[in-house]
Amino acid sequence: MPFYDLKCDRCGIEFNVRATIKERENKSIKCPECGSDSLSAVFKNVNVIRSRKFEESACPNIDRCGGCCLN
Repeated sequence: MPFYDLKCDRCGIEFNVRATIKERENKSIKCPECGSDSLSAVFKNVNVIRSRKFEESACPNIDRCGGCCLN
């Protein structure tokens, strides 16, 4: 089950919740502060997973592009 960083559109509180994709799609997730189901996604962190082929790359921009030019 994924974790979601969400912000309540009613009261403005930001929170993190573990929920299924179906729960998010069905608006089953509620704000822990006011109980509203009107929530927006908050994007704070991005995790990048690189395969070993990128470690051996000669790409000078690998730290910025993530190796997209090697595909």
